[in-house]
Amino acid sequence: MTRPAATDPAPSPAGTPATATPPVPATAPAPGAPVVGFDLDMTLVDSSEGIAATLRAVLAEAGVHVTAEDVWPWAGMPLELIVAGLAPGTSPGRVEELAARYRELYPSLGVPGVRAYPGAAAALAAPAAHGGRSVVVSAKHTPNVHRVLAAAGLDGAVLPGDVAGDLFAERKGPRLAALGATAYVGDHPGDVRAARVAGAVAVAVTTGAHDADALRAAGADVVLDGLGAFPAWLARHAADLAAAAGAGEGDVPAPR
Repeated sequence: MTRPAATDPAPSPAGTPATATPPVPATAPAPGAPVVGFDLDMTLVDSSEGIAATLRAVLAEAGVHVTAEDVWPWAGMPLELIVAGLAPGTSPGRVEELAARYRELYPSLGVPGVRAYPGAAAALAAPAAHGGRSVVVSAKHTPNVHRVLAAAGLDGAVLPGDVAGDLFAERKGPRLAALGATAYVGDHPGDVRAARVAGAVAVAVTTGAHDADALRAAGADVVLDGLGAFPAWLARHAADLAAAAGAGEGDVPAPR
C-alpha cells in the first residue's frame, strides 16, 4: 500500500488562538525582486509520518484508535475539524483539549521524522539570487514551524521574522500580502486561495495529497512536480517582475 502523505492540520478560528503576527522585517527586497512565500508541510518538508503518529497518539489517549489511512482523507483540514471527524461525538471542549494535546506532543513525536524535500534548500535560496527573499507561511503552530525548519536544516534560509504559522487557506493571504509576496508555493488548494487573497502567483507542487489536475482545478497558475523545477521557473518570474518594474507597472505580471 502506498503510504499516504498528510499535510499538517491547521488550527481553526475557534481553536487555539493564533500566535501574534510577527512584525514585517524592515529590510525590503530590491524593486522588482521576487518575494516568494512557501507553505511548510508537504511543500518544503515531508512531515506526514510524524503528523499521523501524533494524531494517533493523541486520539489513543481518548480511547480512539486510527490508522494513517484514517487520517489521510482529512489532510489539510483545520486540526479541530480533524479531531472531531476522527472522534465523532466528542464535545467541542474536549476537541479543543485534544488539539492542544496534539500541539504539546508534536515536538517530540512529529518533529524528529521530518525530512526536507529534494530541492527545498535550493528553492528557499533562489529568490536571494534575484535580489529577493523567501518567507514561510504555514498552518502549523508557529513554534513548531521554527522547530521543523531547524530539524530539516532549512532554518538558515529564512529570517525568523519572515516565518508565520497558525494560518490556513485564505487566512494566509493578508500575511503574505504584508510580506510583499509576489508568489506563493504550496501543495493544497487552500494555498492557491491564499495566493489569490495576497495578489500573488499561485505556484502548486504535487508533493502533497493533491494531484496536478486537482491543483489546476483549484486555480493554480503554475503546477510543478516538485521543488527541483522551482529555480528555473523563478528565473522567468524574476525577469517578468524586473521588466514590469522597469515599465512602471505595479501589478504582479501574469505567470509563464
